[in-house]
Amino acid sequence: STQETDENLEKVQASKAEDFVEWIPNNIKSSVIDVAPVDANISATFITNTTALKAMFQRLASQFSALYKRKAFLHWYKGEGMDEMEFQEADKNVVDLITEYQDKQDATVGGDEDEDMDE
Repeated sequence: STQETDENLEKVQASKAEDFVEWIPNNIKSSVIDVAPVDANISATFITNTTALKAMFQRLASQFSALYKRKAFLHWYKGEGMDEMEFQEADKNVVDLITEYQDKQDATVGGDEDEDMDE
């Protein structure tokens, strides 16, 4: 049921609060579909946010930088009222996001090593 799903997600979020970033409120989304696939009784899908997304953001940043250096498509956005500084700010925000993912990845790896040393 939807209520049971929401309750379980709240439990996970409460028990793993340190693993969730505070700057993304409501960072768990759920949806329940009552109709199972034709060839199965039940079905489930899980989407997660991991440090593996860092590579996708790095690729996005490099592609954006290549286009921005050539000023490709910039005239379309400026014609709609955007300022060139908004592009620089967006690029900086993506770089900051990549750094956040790297920090989280380093902390996770470093945290595991520290636990091993204590034993």
